[in-house]
Amino acid sequence: MVTHRPLAVIILAAGQGTRMKSSRHKVLHPIAERPMLLHLIASVAQLQPERQVVVVGAGREQVEQAVAGTGAVIAVQDKQLGTGHAVAQAHDALAGFAGDVLILYGDVPLVSAATMRAMLDRLSRGDEPRAVVLGFRPEDTAAYGRIIADGQGLIQKMVEYKDASDAERAVTLCNSGLMAVRSTDLFVLLDAIGNDNAAGEYYLPDIVMLPGAQSAVIETDAWEVAGVNSRAELAAVEADWQTRRRLEAMRDGVTLVAPETVFFAHDTQLGRDVTIEPNVVFGPGVSIADDVVIHAFSHLEGASIESGAQIGPYARLRPGAQIGTKAKVGNFVEIKKAVLEAGAKVSHLSYIGDARVGAEANIGAGTITCNYDGFFKYKTDIGAGAFIGSNSALVAPVTIGDGAIVAAGSVVTSDVEADALCLVRPVQEAKSGWAARFRAKMQARKKG
Repeated sequence: MVTHRPLAVIILAAGQGTRMKSSRHKVLHPIAERPMLLHLIASVAQLQPERQVVVVGAGREQVEQAVAGTGAVIAVQDKQLGTGHAVAQAHDALAGFAGDVLILYGDVPLVSAATMRAMLDRLSRGDEPRAVVLGFRPEDTAAYGRIIADGQGLIQKMVEYKDASDAERAVTLCNSGLMAVRSTDLFVLLDAIGNDNAAGEYYLPDIVMLPGAQSAVIETDAWEVAGVNSRAELAAVEADWQTRRRLEAMRDGVTLVAPETVFFAHDTQLGRDVTIEPNVVFGPGVSIADDVVIHAFSHLEGASIESGAQIGPYARLRPGAQIGTKAKVGNFVEIKKAVLEAGAKVSHLSYIGDARVGAEANIGAGTITCNYDGFFKYKTDIGAGAFIGSNSALVAPVTIGDGAIVAAGSVVTSDVEADALCLVRPVQEAKSGWAARFRAKMQARKKG
């Protein structure tokens, strides 16, 4: 068995990100509703690192705020002098640390904890390589650095594309930039590399080619080390993530009627026998139990849905929506910070916010809870089995008792007791023949 030494992680995020053309730091652009950097830190967390260092250049404040609470500390690379120089900026943050060091990139967000662990395991094998490099074989090798290795995965040469010969550029094994090194070696090796290359920079991969012990390469799939340097690459990584998440959902017993039109967040939780119709979008914080149907064109965020419920089409669930067993949220209904208990129904054209809707209650079309007075939010409480007639306005704070009926078109400003009828509208009056007389009068005026 491989013995795991203490772990430190260095995440490089000092690039300018100019091709993103954004005031937002490059590594904070989201994939599946989560910043790229936090995808990486979440995977790292599974390995329980002793220390985490994020190396930044410009935009320190944004990154510092994003990693607050993760245990990561910030190191600053004031001048962009290459990846080797960037790693060296973590020296003080790792003072006194003895163990293994993983070097990752904040704009390479999808590398898994399993792949990271495989790198560390290879570093700890009996031949104890100086470093372990993560390689991959993309369809288009483009301008990636190349790795020349023997059949055992021992590296004979690593070279940046701009410094490579034609023969070296023909090699398909490329360098992802990710690396595992022992802490006792890392900074000694960095001190030994130079910047005699086309860019005049200190390249991290150069530590592999220093005299002495050999380094090793392990391979992973190209999608896992896809980097993001532009909006187009961001969209490509998002698309790949979504494709894989859809396949995972279907493998786990979810029906996606038109998979390519459904978009998940990084933390979407789905039960079995869930059916999701076309053009459904999940924001963060959605949990769905078994046997739920999400009809087309619905948007869900921060919501929990119990078994047997039906949502949509064209429904919007906002944060705090809790939909009970076999409840129904119909077309053009918005639910925000509200509980629908078992069997409750809000079927058409309604807004229910800051509310409780009791079990088996029925909310008629066009009903709204008036929860905001321009300064504060107030709660509406609708009892079990209550019936709210169409086009009613419930002005919070207000309570509708169990089994009460609110007549259509009512504006309710006071509590309604259980099993009562609430009728808030003027008496209907019909004036016989008035409409005919009115039309005749107006037509005569028009002719004149």
